[in-house]
Amino acid sequence: MIALLQRVSEASVDVGGVTIGAIGPGLLALVCAMIGDEPADAERLAAKTARLRIFADDAGRMNRSLLETGGAVLAISQFTLAADTRRGNRPGFSAAAPPDLGVALYGRYCGALADEGLTVAPGRFGAHMAVRLVNDGPVTIWLDTQA
Repeated sequence: MIALLQRVSEASVDVGGVTIGAIGPGLLALVCAMIGDEPADAERLAAKTARLRIFADDAGRMNRSLLETGGAVLAISQFTLAADTRRGNRPGFSAAAPPDLGVALYGRYCGALADEGLTVAPGRFGAHMAVRLVNDGPVTIWLDTQA
């Protein structure tokens, strides 16, 4: 699985003009399940998301995790992270998990974050979403369970 994490001071997601999720300080997680991913990948990705030390400590150094700061996660499914752009100008998405597997693994990722005690605001799998964020830093981190 892949996640692109952005440290945010706030973020929200709308579907059809209605806000379905919003957070204050924490992480916006854009999440993609890939062919071959399993529930263990979702759990490992969630654990890394929760424990990644990218929040400031009292000295201003990136030394605290989401668990330590009490921040939340806005988790957005985004199969386009699987884009293959090596040939031509139209990306291919054949490496992304099929929708039934993708929705299951995305749900497991969100569930595993909640199991860690984090507040999770999910997007809507497969929907056209308008995502808003205020990037804090900016700090953007790429995670890949297969790397």
